Amino acid sequence: MTQPTSSAATGQRPLTLLELNELNFDIVRRYTQQFPARFPNFERLLRIEYRETSSEDSYEKLEPWIQWVSAHSGMTADEHGVFRLGDAVNTEFPQLLGTLERHGVSVGGVSPMNMANQTRAPAYFIPDPWTQTPTDGSTWSARIWDAISQAVNDNAQSRLTPTTVAWLALAFARFASWRNLGLYKSLLSRARGAPWRKALFLDAFLDDVHAGLLRAKQPQFTVLFLNAGAHIQHHYLFNARGLERNELSNPSWYVSPEVDPFGEMLEVYDRVLGRHLDDSRDLIVATGLSQVPYDRVKFYYRLKNHTAFLGRLGVPFTQALPRMTRDFLVECADAAQAAEAARRLAAVRSVSDDQPIFGDIDPRGSSLFVTLTYPKEIPAGFQIKDGDGRTWDFHDDVAFVAIKNGMHSGRGFSFFRGDIARHAPASGDHVKALHDTVMRHFGAPVAQPASVSRTAA
Repeated sequence: MTQPTSSAATGQRPLTLLELNELNFDIVRRYTQQFPARFPNFERLLRIEYRETSSEDSYEKLEPWIQWVSAHSGMTADEHGVFRLGDAVNTEFPQLLGTLERHGVSVGGVSPMNMANQTRAPAYFIPDPWTQTPTDGSTWSARIWDAISQAVNDNAQSRLTPTTVAWLALAFARFASWRNLGLYKSLLSRARGAPWRKALFLDAFLDDVHAGLLRAKQPQFTVLFLNAGAHIQHHYLFNARGLERNELSNPSWYVSPEVDPFGEMLEVYDRVLGRHLDDSRDLIVATGLSQVPYDRVKFYYRLKNHTAFLGRLGVPFTQALPRMTRDFLVECADAAQAAEAARRLAAVRSVSDDQPIFGDIDPRGSSLFVTLTYPKEIPAGFQIKDGDGRTWDFHDDVAFVAIKNGMHSGRGFSFFRGDIARHAPASGDHVKALHDTVMRHFGAPVAQPASVSRTAA
């Protein structure tokens, strides 16, 4: 157990922000009711101070990489203007860790979503796998980020480089808790054909990494972001035993109807919660957004090799960077190249039904944020055509990711344990209020600058 200490700068108790991305606690409550004593730490969590948060009305803005920036900056989506995963590095407005550090609070962070490293001397900082921002500079943090980033961004193809495997093994030997060895063994032994167990393995490992760094460095404020719950809801929510109504189901070739990935996720997260609830630090557990069941069947695919595909299509670009699931960033030499790249990508359509393959293309200056939006199955022999009249089989260019099960909801769930509860926002406040809650806890000012500064994307 971490011993409580007061912040030298503020006199306040140390605080942990645990971000369980998009977890729907309405469903969690039903699981605790249906299976008493199976999830004892969720039962403990549900008894502490609780608030709901809200978000934007526009569904296009209900993305975690938008809403966590709000929670970390104290600004709405329109105020901070960050709409792409990884774009936090192109901003200059202050986010939570950098702001607190400037007010004398020691800080640490493991995988906070879409957060640029604005700190000068953090106790530790490992970015999320999709954001190109510096780590704290230590060898462990840099290597862990490199390995996890490669593993996450190539997850659809189950392809890990020897370097990634080696560093993950070393990091596992350094940070894995012996109490979790049985869990790790169980998840790995049952991971074939069950990618949600790989996501749970990663989250359990990130929690172990965070626990090890926290014990060693003892920052006054720390944040840990976990994403397996969001992944499982997006792709396997129809299998959840705790749904009130389950009008859609997944095909058995995709996941057996006897399997409940949501329940497995709760078992792993219950362990994580136990560690944080047993710790004497003040605690916020927040979801940012949540998810509800989707109302139709939709397939998700991801390009296998973004660079090779763009080259075949004749897209002018300097580099292609994978983002979450179907998304990728195309960087060009200038705005004219970006416009040509957007034109070529927008022209790609399926031969069978003439639907666009890349239906979401967001140009900004010399870069594009692109999503592979085609919603149907892409079997062998699936033909696409480009704007020059060429056709080819698209099947080998993509990796199947999942069938969409969950969609975003602006309703978020937050829990507050300790002195931090005095500063909890009013129920229904925008998720940005979590920023002010943390700032007030440490006696730091909460006013935001009159204008937001952003560098060119």
